[in-house]
Amino acid sequence: MWAVTIVAVIALVVVDFLITRRPHEVSMREALGWSAFYIALPLAFGGWIWATFGSSTGVQYLTGYLVEKSLSVDNLFVFMLLLSAFAVPKALQQRVLLLGIVGALVLRGVFIALGAAVLANLSWAFLLFGAILLATAVKILRDQVKGDDHAIDVSELRSVKVIRRFMPVTDDYRGPALSVREGGKRMLTPLAVVVVAIFAADVVFAVDSVPAVYGITSDPYLVFATNAFALLGLRALYFVLQGALSKLVHLGYGLATILAFIGVKLVLHWAHGIWAGVPEIPTLASLGVIIGVLVIVTFTSLHATRNDDAADAGTEPGTQELDAATTTEPAGEAEDASSTSRPGAH
Repeated sequence: MWAVTIVAVIALVVVDFLITRRPHEVSMREALGWSAFYIALPLAFGGWIWATFGSSTGVQYLTGYLVEKSLSVDNLFVFMLLLSAFAVPKALQQRVLLLGIVGALVLRGVFIALGAAVLANLSWAFLLFGAILLATAVKILRDQVKGDDHAIDVSELRSVKVIRRFMPVTDDYRGPALSVREGGKRMLTPLAVVVVAIFAADVVFAVDSVPAVYGITSDPYLVFATNAFALLGLRALYFVLQGALSKLVHLGYGLATILAFIGVKLVLHWAHGIWAGVPEIPTLASLGVIIGVLVIVTFTSLHATRNDDAADAGTEPGTQELDAATTTEPAGEAEDASSTSRPGAH
């Protein structure tokens, strides 16, 4: 199953590269189609897992997948800000995301292998993983309260500083090329810099996502499968949720709650191995808690942003007519004003 799954993941990545070989702006129809595929595929696989290995394994897989999918939505906020900060052209955004996903798959594979080795040899590893998740939950909650959880300053990114110190970077993008030769010297493009920045973000994401799934199941294969399926659908999901991400204003509270809950679950699992009287949290109960938290934060986010939606809908009836009636600006001045407000006029 390991071999078949890895081959299938590689095949899907190759297909994605073929799709993005010609840079183009992703339409909503294309994004929805691929998102539906990358949701149906892991759910169908989960059904096969359930039918083949029993309900217990099936629930572990589905719960782990749901946790990873939830965390991947938070990752999209960071990806969105990185793409915006580096002014990545819309036609190249899906290539950047795909390269970031490939890097994330490799990193998750390494972290999953290390996690399996640690859990197999160190009895207190569950306590360590639980502490990592609890600390991450506290950080997410603190950032959510402050309102600066997704602030990014490109000039302060360590990966960007290192790259620019050792390699020259072109001033503009050169299509999907990561490097070009100019004046007999090899130079990186901004595309390569943003990809490395996303790789660096992937390392941070792996630190909390891998222990989170190990809190659901101790089977390394299920951990890898849930991570792989969640990551493969990330590119299409980005373009589907691009406009809706700003509406999920309470997502940080939900993720902090989920990570803290799984952290407590891991600590109780460790304690149960030492003191048999300590209770454990069943996986089915974990699934119910995670779904409940996600539903609650989604509804509260939509409720909190309902006034923003009303404001975006436009001004009150009659406002535009009033503005037009009270405008006395000569045609020539209006023409000059419109010309100076065009993109690039500066």
